Amino acid sequence: MALVRPENSQQARLVRLLRDEGTRSRVELGDLLGLSRTALTTELNRLIDRGLVEAAGPAASRGGRRSSLLRLSGGVRFASVVVTTDRFTVAVADGELNVLAETSEAADVRDGPEPVIGRAVELIDKLRAELGVTELTGVGVALPGPVDGGTSTAPAALPRWQRFPVRDAFAAELGCPVLVDNDANVLALGERHAGIGRTVEDFLYLKLGTAIGCGLVLGGSLYRGATSSAGDIAHLPLGEDGPPCACGEAGCLEAYCGDTGLVRAALTVARSDRSPVLAARLAEAGSLTLADVVAAATVGDPATQVLVRDAARRLGRVLVGLVSFFNPGIVVIGGAPDGLGHILLSEIRGVVYRRSAPLATGTMPIVLSDLGERAALVGAAHLASDHVFDAG
Repeated sequence: MALVRPENSQQARLVRLLRDEGTRSRVELGDLLGLSRTALTTELNRLIDRGLVEAAGPAASRGGRRSSLLRLSGGVRFASVVVTTDRFTVAVADGELNVLAETSEAADVRDGPEPVIGRAVELIDKLRAELGVTELTGVGVALPGPVDGGTSTAPAALPRWQRFPVRDAFAAELGCPVLVDNDANVLALGERHAGIGRTVEDFLYLKLGTAIGCGLVLGGSLYRGATSSAGDIAHLPLGEDGPPCACGEAGCLEAYCGDTGLVRAALTVARSDRSPVLAARLAEAGSLTLADVVAAATVGDPATQVLVRDAARRLGRVLVGLVSFFNPGIVVIGGAPDGLGHILLSEIRGVVYRRSAPLATGTMPIVLSDLGERAALVGAAHLASDHVFDAG
């Protein structure tokens, strides 16, 4: 039987609770949702008939007649697609958003969307075959930079994807609902479901990497703003005479602190002979990469550590404004290059705690994400599930 959406708000609350909290007994579900036994039984039976919920055996005895356990149906399966500028990752998750299988492949996504989407569909179908999944409940797609109506609007990150119907292209191939959002929002959703974001209702997720972004969770829900551009901080101007940015302007946050900006700063350091380590690597390879920057910083090269700390201080100053305005319960940082996370974190903390009002930061931790890339896969599945698990 084809899977369908909940019929009403009570059913939507039930399936979302089972998604977020896992298997629960009928008694627990009734207590958590404040439903009478009759109302709960009616809605659960309808969800079972619709193929969204299934029995999972008897619950532990609480005295008297034993309640039964319920869980989301084993037929509920979501796919995730996470696109970055140099690769994409696909995964299949169950109804509780546990990743069952995943695979990743290098690609120059700036060449255009068609080959990436075609190959992503092939890999999803391969994972489905391996898992015995005959039908997908929904698909979530994460793209770097702003997204509007299922299309990319990030010319710097994805220059040939402008206004391409990404959502419709995946939906046509996979035959199920598809949701598309920017990667910072998706990462925030992943943290909210499976990371430290579960512990707070209001938090800020700072996404580093080639593209910089920010996801905002307010009152337990993702905040997108009036036109879905909340958190688009990549091109905040930090100085008119700063380095050139891919957007065509100069001095943007991303131009200073993105991966490309770090490499550009490292090249300047190497050519000025301030770093024998970077200069030697440049002479050997003819260019530098982010891995070279990480290697030089982690072996203690002073000039490289200075440029990394400079970038972190700029990030910290931007966070001061965000923290003062948004007043989150926690700031989670993800996407930091392996080996640089703690250097960046230390400097960011110093700036934010020194320059923000004590009332805003007195009990606010700033931490590195412990989910890593898994946050995006979980978040993309969560994105799709929020749509499918809404009342039809």
